[in-house]
Amino acid sequence: MPTQLLVLGTGCAKCNALMQFAEQAARELGLDYEIRKVTDLNQIAALGVMMTPALVVDGEVKVTGKVPSVAELKAMLSKNQSPAQG
Repeated sequence: MPTQLLVLGTGCAKCNALMQFAEQAARELGLDYEIRKVTDLNQIAALGVMMTPALVVDGEVKVTGKVPSVAELKAMLSKNQSPAQG
């Protein structure tokens, strides 16, 4: 099952940067992933997020209110993965 990445935000420059960095990190790690942007404030609030941008990985809020570097995102995403197979 692919890793589910949600980028929460209203479309500001920081939200767009987080989307780009998260996708780059997942790609560089070779993850099987799906990424979606959530701009609806009701959906964002339902996830318990009050500051954007935010990143949700497989239903767990990992980042709020900042844009981590690609390296930081890769570290987060690799911790979230089960051990490599093969």
